[in-house]
Amino acid sequence: VEGCCWWGRGTLNTKGICQYGKLNYYLGARAHQEGRPSRYPAIDFCATPQQICSAQRQDAEIEWISGLFRWIDTVQSYNSPQTGWNYIAKLHEFVAGGMVDGLFIHGVSSIVTQGCHSAPCSSSSSSSGTGTMMTDGAERWSYFLQVIEAFGLPVNAQQG
Repeated sequence: VEGCCWWGRGTLNTKGICQYGKLNYYLGARAHQEGRPSRYPAIDFCATPQQICSAQRQDAEIEWISGLFRWIDTVQSYNSPQTGWNYIAKLHEFVAGGMVDGLFIHGVSSIVTQGCHSAPCSSSSSSSGTGTMMTDGAERWSYFLQVIEAFGLPVNAQQG
């Protein structure tokens, strides 16, 4: 991961030493160099992070693959022993409750943007904590509602 430090890019704003390093370790040139299967063996994401947003036709999927990788690595695995907030448990509660709890969406958005479920996050509790508040919660909630409606699911929304 050393020497891999870049600003955010892609669908979930891949950024920083840890995120680019992990992407390269599991899917990029480093995986290939170390003999592991690699979806992008010729791409060193640490040396060329702009590949995530490449306009080249053969690279069209990278932006989305990197976003899915970050979602799996950062969001789906999120667990805060200090507060008991666990993504999978909260997802089950959210779905069982009729998908109306805006606090869940806010928590997930905070994980993606801040590194913890309840911004502001201290940088000591998260590798990507910024110590700032998430300011676009209402806009994120609106986008979520659009997606739910596009899937034809019932919406009884409370932003929370």
